[in-house]
Amino acid sequence: MIAKLSAEERKAAFERLSGWAPVPGKDAIAKRFSFQSFNEAFGWMTRVALIAEKMDHHPEWFNVYRHVDVTLTTHDADGVTERDIALAETMDALAGH
Repeated sequence: MIAKLSAEERKAAFERLSGWAPVPGKDAIAKRFSFQSFNEAFGWMTRVALIAEKMDHHPEWFNVYRHVDVTLTTHDADGVTERDIALAETMDALAGH
């Protein structure tokens, strides 16, 4: 089983990530991605989905028009792990952030 990040590891991860924030009342991180159009948002989601499937790590997300709200947590660890940070960094890179 993968371990949750320590407070020190979490702090270091947030220094690397842009725009991600802790989720109140849940050991998770979240970010809103905004795109120019629905097509761009959906295309990004499709690219992320293919990578997430290979990682066997799936985001919680919600899409309305050109916005995608993402929450990441590792359910097996009941909190944020390196898997979440790796997927967050991948999402940022694919979105050009």
